[in-house]
Amino acid sequence: MTETLGKRQIQKEITRESIIKTATELYSKQGFFIPTNEIAKEAGVAHGSIFVHFQSRDELQICTLNRIAEELGEKLHDLSLAGENLQKFLSAHIDILIEYESFYTHLISELPSLPAEAQHTMISIHSMTSHHFTEVIEKGVQNERIKDIPSHMLYNVWISLLHYYLQNKNLFAPKESVLTRYRDTLMSTYLALIENKKKGEI
Repeated sequence: MTETLGKRQIQKEITRESIIKTATELYSKQGFFIPTNEIAKEAGVAHGSIFVHFQSRDELQICTLNRIAEELGEKLHDLSLAGENLQKFLSAHIDILIEYESFYTHLISELPSLPAEAQHTMISIHSMTSHHFTEVIEKGVQNERIKDIPSHMLYNVWISLLHYYLQNKNLFAPKESVLTRYRDTLMSTYLALIENKKKGEI
């Protein structure tokens, strides 16, 4: 009996993970308001199975967002521990966002219509990113290679620049990754705005 229960629990976890994985893929392609019956169909489970694992569509969205937030947080944390300079940090930040580009683009575009808890998760993502960004920025300010501007303002300028290009992907790069295409332009422009040129390279 115990063995049977164990197998059922394992199968339950496998099904839950399959639903989350499928939801993530479909949110990336079509946005967060794709019907749950389409997620179930793509995952190869009965529609009712969605609600065995998640009480509502909102809970599925939040669970998926939390999973992405955890992954982003781990990657940013690892980067900050490596003690990279700002230029390398910005490049790595773009790399991370490229990995989740479609998902993240739908997230920032549809965020006002998502549940309040999903919006809190987005705040958490920004908080984590800002924290690690600030650690790197402060090193540059201390050695006078970066202008002495409040770190939260420097972060807001950087993230706003990225979001502008992501939200206008159809204008800038309709058939490819906008962050890949404009990586060098985004970085060089941003660094030119904040660096103390007389103090050398950041």
